[in-house]
Amino acid sequence: MRRVLLPSGGEIVMEETEALVSIDVNTGSHKGDRKDGKNFILQANIEAAAEVCRQMRLRNLGGLVIIDFIDMKNKGDQRKVFQKMKSSMADDKAKHNILPISQLGIMQITRQRHDESNSSGIYEPCPYCSGRGIVKSPRAVSIEIQRKITSVVRRLREENIEKEAILKIFLHPSTLRRLRGPDSKLIDRMERNYGLKLTFEAAETYHVENFKLIDESTNNEIR
Repeated sequence: MRRVLLPSGGEIVMEETEALVSIDVNTGSHKGDRKDGKNFILQANIEAAAEVCRQMRLRNLGGLVIIDFIDMKNKGDQRKVFQKMKSSMADDKAKHNILPISQLGIMQITRQRHDESNSSGIYEPCPYCSGRGIVKSPRAVSIEIQRKITSVVRRLREENIEKEAILKIFLHPSTLRRLRGPDSKLIDRMERNYGLKLTFEAAETYHVENFKLIDESTNNEIR
């Protein structure tokens, strides 16, 4: 669980990578007015400091931890949050070092970890998005396919091949729906202008970002 709610209505969002742990503190569901804005920011940041310490112990987080607090202009408020972090970490048996909040509102903590974190022991990077948490949209993949087809046509012309190219494209169904829907006119125009014949074969087993072009005259994959 990346998101942890705070009693004030704020929240912290944690992201663990190989190099570091980044924690973002934000206002979450809080809908306060200008009058309570300053008090809320300090309260949320103090709550976040205590919660971050708890989460580091629960999840066995270590190495470099970067915390991006809600922006505080008042130096006294920054010191209060820093002191809250130090007092909350006082009982932590792992060796650690805490730096004061920087001018950018960032606090850096180093914490010793003897074993792998709980999340790295339970989870592994997604094979679809390589741990990014996102994948390319059908529109983005459609654009890549169109660029690939254009590149193939240019190469054929450079090789003085005048015969009609017959290309078969293997792809994910979501991308095919894009090509046969919003991008269908573009595909039709490419076939007319370039003297192409394009056929498609979709399968759920294909990665949503991947596709493959086959030259049906030779049955070879085009790279």
